[in-house]
Amino acid sequence: MAALGKIRKRGVTLVIVIGLGLFAFIAEEAVRSCEATKNQQRQQIGEVLGNKVNVQEFQTLVEEYEEVMKMTQGRDNFSEEELNQIKDQVWNQFVSSQLIAAEAGKIGLTVTDEELQNIMKEGTNPLLMQSPFVNQQTGRFDVTQLTKFLSDYKKNISNPQVAETYQRFYKYWQFIEKQLRTQTLAQKYQALLGNALLSNPISAKMAFDGQNTESDILLASLPYNSINDNDVQVSDADLKAKYSEEKEQFKQTIETRDIKYVDFQVEASAADRAELMKTMEEAYAKLASGANPAEVVRKAQSQFPYTGIAATKKAYPLDIAVMLDSLVVGQTSRPFDTKSDNTYNVVKLISKTQAPDSIEYRQIQVSGATPEAAKKTADSIFTALKAGADFEALAKKYGQTGDKQWLTSAMYENSTSMDEESKNYLNSLQTLAVNDYKNLEFTSGNIILQVTARKAMVDKYDVALVKHTIDFSKQTYSDAYNKFSQFVSENKTLADLEKNAAKFGYVVKERKDMLNSEHNVVGLRSTRETMKWIFDAKEGEVSPLYECGNNDHLLVCAMTKIHPVGYRELDAVKDELKQEVLRDKKFDQLKSKLAGVKSIADAEKAGAKIDTVKQVTFGAPVFLSSAGASEPALSGAVAVVKQGEFSKAPVKGNAGAYVFQVLKQAVREGAKFDAKQEELQLSQRATQAASRFMQELYQKANIVDNRYLFF
Repeated sequence: MAALGKIRKRGVTLVIVIGLGLFAFIAEEAVRSCEATKNQQRQQIGEVLGNKVNVQEFQTLVEEYEEVMKMTQGRDNFSEEELNQIKDQVWNQFVSSQLIAAEAGKIGLTVTDEELQNIMKEGTNPLLMQSPFVNQQTGRFDVTQLTKFLSDYKKNISNPQVAETYQRFYKYWQFIEKQLRTQTLAQKYQALLGNALLSNPISAKMAFDGQNTESDILLASLPYNSINDNDVQVSDADLKAKYSEEKEQFKQTIETRDIKYVDFQVEASAADRAELMKTMEEAYAKLASGANPAEVVRKAQSQFPYTGIAATKKAYPLDIAVMLDSLVVGQTSRPFDTKSDNTYNVVKLISKTQAPDSIEYRQIQVSGATPEAAKKTADSIFTALKAGADFEALAKKYGQTGDKQWLTSAMYENSTSMDEESKNYLNSLQTLAVNDYKNLEFTSGNIILQVTARKAMVDKYDVALVKHTIDFSKQTYSDAYNKFSQFVSENKTLADLEKNAAKFGYVVKERKDMLNSEHNVVGLRSTRETMKWIFDAKEGEVSPLYECGNNDHLLVCAMTKIHPVGYRELDAVKDELKQEVLRDKKFDQLKSKLAGVKSIADAEKAGAKIDTVKQVTFGAPVFLSSAGASEPALSGAVAVVKQGEFSKAPVKGNAGAYVFQVLKQAVREGAKFDAKQEELQLSQRATQAASRFMQELYQKANIVDNRYLFF
């Protein structure tokens, strides 16, 4: 009871303590929840139809597609640009498949297993033709080969020696099958839309007439450029009226941003170039004096290795290849620069020879317990062959086939290194006469070679090349960085950047309508952090200094304008609108000059230029070479005027005001109306029009693309 009394006395205090404890607990959970939500958001690469796309999910798709591309193209890796293209393709395919699946789901459209089996049995789908299951005799996909592979896959997946290979092909097939389903569903949806657009004999006849009824006209034109822009008054009210009239043209579905920026590329200084030239002069002197070319090239740190193997021109850089025939054997060029790859070069032509571009050969590899034993066996084989023994029989005796194989120049001449044994091997192949033999000794044993055929004799060049990029030094980069850093730190606003750039020797440039789906900023590599800043910045902000490119560019940006999703503001399109208003007002002036004109003669008196224009059709806009403009409005106006008649009113064109008289009007010679054929063509055009449905779906899907945050 005493304890209860104490509790009652301290009741208020306990309530407060417990309340604070509960609040702290709830607050902690709220913080954890917010942090978890933020972490989730950080992992979201985008959004399609309200569904979040996780970065790991997308990366898995990229890696899957990358592996497929490696298999189909026989590649081990891809360049940065190629990887960016792969990421774009994966994203576009992912979005398309999501949109189509959603639309197809609304109407119950699916691709059944039976449909997929029928496509495989037919075996002509381009996707299937890319698979490894193509019958070489029929040239079609062979479903029995696929079935056999899937059976072998189940049997061998637990075998560690072949499991990896089987797994790669299995994943490849899974990708093909998934793409096949998506592609077929899209085709069915497109066909459904296309078949909803019907053609009929009346529209077919109109289409035929529009394409085949030709008119020759006498054209009188008054060009807009005959009126000076300064003589036309354009008010703000005019611009607002034109903006309201054409507002839908200025609607955008993706946010874009305008920036101004200063980009400075660090280049080698005069001192850097002079220092490198010392190395080049030294290399020139040594090569000219007959020093070991491999040693000279290596010590000069040439970017083009010396292998000692004669190669075709294709093996050399273009700037070197074009000068090889102007050098004489033994000649060494003075150091020279190549602007296209920013290098200094020294070239020595060691030899020039005619050699086969393709060599057919066969060989027997001989090994032994000791090098001496291998040599003894090889000598025995060599003697037997010279005496007329059968090559294949001897090869089989030593566990080899002795099959013939081809070696082309391209298979070896781009090697970055070449040891002496490989050089000896290749030189032997190039110099051996047809059906002659050679016994080559190597560290690991002997090889008996026989050349059986030689094809395509070409010029080959043994060249020692010292090629070195004209790089800037650390000191040069440091000086450039310090100067650029000073410029950025002293100019915190766009106005200051523009005002003082020239004092530092820089130029402020502009880039409009940047998209966050771009892979770099103003064409520079390694600008992901800059891209993040651009799409997070507010108007008027200036970025920090960014080091980018190939570690040779310094960049600062200023955010000038953000164009959100919706309608562009009047100010953003004012220049474009002004040209439209100028054209309208000029047309009104020219139209008044043509008022009352009822013939070509009247038009000529009004100052119009007269031309004859032939074969004008409704189906194609007429191009006026005299005005340098396409005039679809003129094509439409001509189509409703009969032969011999004069146009009822001036035509407002892109380049001027026009009146005309139709001299001749007839159906194109040889054109014959076929209602069924014309209706078929209209149906095909309808199907093509239906193929643009994806653009409509995309605009309504609220796509969010945040890939720039991750890649």
